[in-house]
Amino acid sequence: MQSFDSDGVEIAYIDVPAQAGTGDPVLLIHGFASNHAVNWVNTLWVKFLSEAGYRVVALDNRGHGRSEKLYEPDAYGADRMAGDGLRLLRHLDIERADVMGYSMGARIAAHLALDHPEAVRSLLIGGLGFHLVDGHGLPKGIAEALEAPAGTPAPNPTAAAFRLFAEQTKSDLRALAACIRCSRQTLSRAELSTIDTPTLVSVGTLDTVAGSGSELARLMPNARALDLPGRDHSTAVGDKLHRKGVLEFLAQRP
Repeated sequence: MQSFDSDGVEIAYIDVPAQAGTGDPVLLIHGFASNHAVNWVNTLWVKFLSEAGYRVVALDNRGHGRSEKLYEPDAYGADRMAGDGLRLLRHLDIERADVMGYSMGARIAAHLALDHPEAVRSLLIGGLGFHLVDGHGLPKGIAEALEAPAGTPAPNPTAAAFRLFAEQTKSDLRALAACIRCSRQTLSRAELSTIDTPTLVSVGTLDTVAGSGSELARLMPNARALDLPGRDHSTAVGDKLHRKGVLEFLAQRP
């Protein structure tokens, strides 16, 4: 991996050239407690997009993977994390990219499209639907579960699952606790109505974390939804229909 200074925060990333085609850049932004490898390499997204003719750039979000760990919650606002993505594009001299995020990464990508539409050619929102607006989805107690001593019972099954996932990915639990406390900003209906970037919203039909993809897409002037049958929040990201839908969308966007 490579790294760069993003306004004082060291951010790790990969930059994979296209194996064919025009090499249009795609920026991939992973979800909470994950990293670029778990979210995008292991699910074959990087290989798939590179083989399809795209230059693939993927970062480890601040507090995650090999990027710098911060321990104050206000360091993890979605707008600040979107700024890391924008500065990475500038660092690589990329004026505009297709931006794809999953779960928390989708929230970050949406903020990037809202704040810097000139940098986002198209927006691919995965694993996040109407809960981007209403703020529902994950239960409380995740930060506390991450901070608790090993072996402490979690307050709910979701918090327990995130603690286990974070341990499996060898994450910094204290940094993740700070992140979850501040990274879940919503966007209003009025804000979404101003994002006219071509957008695809992809959500599994069994996903109880994301909210309705169709409801979110209807709030945006240039968006459409892709339902992923039989997939939940964990299994939708690497779904073959998801990859097929994204590739078709990218081929059709301006």
